[in-house]
Amino acid sequence: MAGEKGRGRLLVIAVPYLWLLALFLVPFLIVLKISLSQDVIAQPPYSPVFDIAGGWAGFRDFLSQLSLANYGYVLSWDNEFIAAYGSSLVIAGVSTALLLLIGYPIAYAMARAPKGLQPMLLMLVILPFWTSFLIRVYAWIGILSPEGFLNQGLAALGLIDQPLEILNTDLAVYIGIVYSYLPFMVLPLYSALEKLDGTLLEAAEDLGCTPFKAFWTVTFPLSLPGVAAGALLCFIPAVGEFVIPDLLGGSDTLMIGKSLWTEFTVNRSWTASSAVAVLLLVLLVVPIVIYQNIQARQLEAGR
Repeated sequence: MAGEKGRGRLLVIAVPYLWLLALFLVPFLIVLKISLSQDVIAQPPYSPVFDIAGGWAGFRDFLSQLSLANYGYVLSWDNEFIAAYGSSLVIAGVSTALLLLIGYPIAYAMARAPKGLQPMLLMLVILPFWTSFLIRVYAWIGILSPEGFLNQGLAALGLIDQPLEILNTDLAVYIGIVYSYLPFMVLPLYSALEKLDGTLLEAAEDLGCTPFKAFWTVTFPLSLPGVAAGALLCFIPAVGEFVIPDLLGGSDTLMIGKSLWTEFTVNRSWTASSAVAVLLLVLLVVPIVIYQNIQARQLEAGR
């Protein structure tokens, strides 16, 4: 019986690790290997290709042909990749800040709403997920275009004399990212705020705190785990976003996801695009590691 329980625990632990191995580690190793290869006109369009029939000598020859040249190319200053990485970080950072400014009041209002009303408010936040992401982004083209609903509404109110040029600008990209990722910010914030003990605020008010001061000294610090989780959930995918800048941004909108797609489809360079993807993954691992270290320190402090 004890042996069966041990095997059951081992199986429960092994399943997620096998899942990560099959769907993350193995694909990452394949992309990493391609990034160390060279472009060739063949199928597949990169070299070397490992041939297991070559044995140990073939394996040594395979390793000797791998090179870091693609990383040198991607990180060189004479192409757009460095600028694309920087622009992506700026756009993702600003978008995450806007999402926090917009999402926090929404999550706070949801957490303070009557218990019977909260499920309906939660459903309204999740409702956009029931529609295709691509369709929702396309809808913003109809809203933001010069002849779209936004310009028509502003003109009807007499606020503008000529259409605003919003589509195909960075502003349209910010609008698209904030709209698309808002639920990812609201849900973690709501989860943290909904668990907040209301007696702490009552105690703060009894000690002479104003509602504003009680919010900044009690509510906001206790909601920081939700803030951090929401920021990571929004920042990480926003850095590599491709669909929104491609549909709503202009030719001057530079993001690494768009550059990667161009390198892969237009330039037909699997090796350089793989190097871009690997460097992007390394770049995004940094905030995750920082967040995990902060969480570990908080747990140790709580003990």
